[in-house]
Amino acid sequence: MKKEIDIICVGEILIDFIGIQENAFLSETESFQRFLGGSPTNVAVNTRRLGLNSRLVCAVGKDGLGDFIQQKLKDLNLNTEGVAVRDEFPTSVIFVSKTTGTPDFIAYREADKELVADQLSITLLKQAKLFHTTCFALSKKPAQQTILKAAKEASELGLQLSIDVNYSERIWPDRREGLRIIKEYCSYNPLVKISEDDMFRLFAEHKPHQEIFDFFHTNGVDLVCLTLGAEGVKLSRKENHVLILPALKLDFIADATGAGDAFWSGFLYSYLQNASDEEAAQTALKTAALKLQYLGSIPENIDILAEIS
Repeated sequence: MKKEIDIICVGEILIDFIGIQENAFLSETESFQRFLGGSPTNVAVNTRRLGLNSRLVCAVGKDGLGDFIQQKLKDLNLNTEGVAVRDEFPTSVIFVSKTTGTPDFIAYREADKELVADQLSITLLKQAKLFHTTCFALSKKPAQQTILKAAKEASELGLQLSIDVNYSERIWPDRREGLRIIKEYCSYNPLVKISEDDMFRLFAEHKPHQEIFDFFHTNGVDLVCLTLGAEGVKLSRKENHVLILPALKLDFIADATGAGDAFWSGFLYSYLQNASDEEAAQTALKTAALKLQYLGSIPENIDILAEIS
């Protein structure tokens, strides 16, 4: 079967209500602006805008916010066949502080976790090159079982897997279960994106970078990408090759929400173009830098590919 789909992004779709007040805790934030959100959603949208045939598999509620999401995806020219509508669950939302650092957030999760097996058929998987998901998506059932089953099938079919290990104890309080599920997914050798904040939350301590890399390599991962915020990125290959690249210098940062998703979108786009690790990381850093200049997602009138070329 011809591989007509470049990337399947599976997991959370939701509304990000991002605070208007600068660098304020949520307890101090008085007003919010609405944006389409969810890490796999951001990656699907960004990679589509980069020219890939991206497919999003997710679930929304049968409500006004779900209607907003579906219309937004259509406006962005993203295929909506994989968007399920759940009558009995409202659309998931997250309230996020506006910050140049790691945002504070509160999640109200309902429909996003309601992913079922028939959304990820063998026929769909056979059409794709890459299967991407997140820790957020894996943290709740039934999505967890659905994604793990599909990941195993995707691996057996020869798809490259990917995961953003965006772990948070607020989303996944059972850290032991989280580690077990992450290890299971890593056994399929996904491309792994992590951040220092993610790793502090996952291990409940600040571990040396090499120790973090060793954890993933030991559990079956060849390529690990550790983002370092303003310091750039480190990529580690299993054969102990570490590549370090600096971040682009910016005079102004509007908002950090979604910057990691933009980074990974650029990386996966380049990976699917058979770029080298360094080329993919450079593209990723440029995409993240572009996102950092805007509140919410990169504006629709911006040609992302032209801006980062």
